[in-house]
Amino acid sequence: MPTAYTPGLMITSRTVVRKERLLPIRGDVLVSEGQLVDADTPIARALRPGNLTSVKVTERLGIDPSELPGVMLKKEGEQVEAREVIAETRGFFGLFHSTCESPAAGVIEHISPISGYVGIREPPVPLETVAHIGGRVAQIIEGQGAVIETSAALVQGIFGVGGERRGALRMAAESAASPLDVARAHDPRGAVLVGGASADGHSLAAAARAGAAGVVVGSIDDVDLRTFVGYDIGVAVTGQEQVPFALIVTEGFGRVPMAQATFELLASLEGKTASINGATQIRAGVIRPEVIVPLDADVAGQSAAPARPETAGQLAIGSQVRLIREPYFGRLAVVTALPAEPQKIETEALVRVVEVELGAGTRALVPRANVEMVHG
Repeated sequence: MPTAYTPGLMITSRTVVRKERLLPIRGDVLVSEGQLVDADTPIARALRPGNLTSVKVTERLGIDPSELPGVMLKKEGEQVEAREVIAETRGFFGLFHSTCESPAAGVIEHISPISGYVGIREPPVPLETVAHIGGRVAQIIEGQGAVIETSAALVQGIFGVGGERRGALRMAAESAASPLDVARAHDPRGAVLVGGASADGHSLAAAARAGAAGVVVGSIDDVDLRTFVGYDIGVAVTGQEQVPFALIVTEGFGRVPMAQATFELLASLEGKTASINGATQIRAGVIRPEVIVPLDADVAGQSAAPARPETAGQLAIGSQVRLIREPYFGRLAVVTALPAEPQKIETEALVRVVEVELGAGTRALVPRANVEMVHG
């Protein structure tokens, strides 16, 4: 049987999820290998040096840089407060008195009689990374963090915005073809709301007012996405947007119903804590937005076998795929043929193609680069 390899989306009721939880700089790891952790358990902690604020004291006092050490009221290594006087000059009989205040709180790091600058190092900034998912510490990465392993249900989306959030899954749609309806959700504050076909600006605003931690929905119109984020957004890299909650789109743009299997899986997990992340990267080093729901077995330290690792990425006749380019963007389909020879498509390009069935007997030839596996 012909086969090919293509990137894929994972939608499965049980798999092994391994997450590296690392600091951006070296620090102290707070957990040990084999330890059971909750989603909010601190994994590693570090102190990032504070900003260095420089002030040209000699210019403010009207003196030569060589005179700087003689007018300083603070020495290197001493603590100062914001607006505290750190240098002063006095003229004859106390006349023409001039002072220079510190623009920030911190420690005097350097006093330069060459440049006339004084450097104030602001207090260090604490950095901490948490587990994000409940599970077991599978590996310690010295000075950086750890790898957390858990048995979980996993749903990967096609696009998302916003960073990591956590909350109980709450259904907020009647069916996979229904729009997001926040009023249907029980106790939406701090929850991850699951919609159906779409979410418009009004329903997203309602989710924000309700204090939702996240929204998972089948599709969204680009106008509503722009309104939600506040500006036009590219699809190359996301995740740093300043939005009230993380938004994950499972199917595509426009008005596309959530896949029935995805909707039913999320509905079966209602009430369980979900760890979500809207970060998306389409180019090299693909990152997919995801919903991770650790299963009860994880709490007891049990593990699950990875979901079909031997066929990950293997495209074959009968494989379920999602189309990721127009005119079928977001559509689910089944592979019906894998022609061996490159074929000419509408753009006149000669490419490797795959034949897919879109439903109701409708078939189409699309470039293999335009499909993603759907693992379930």
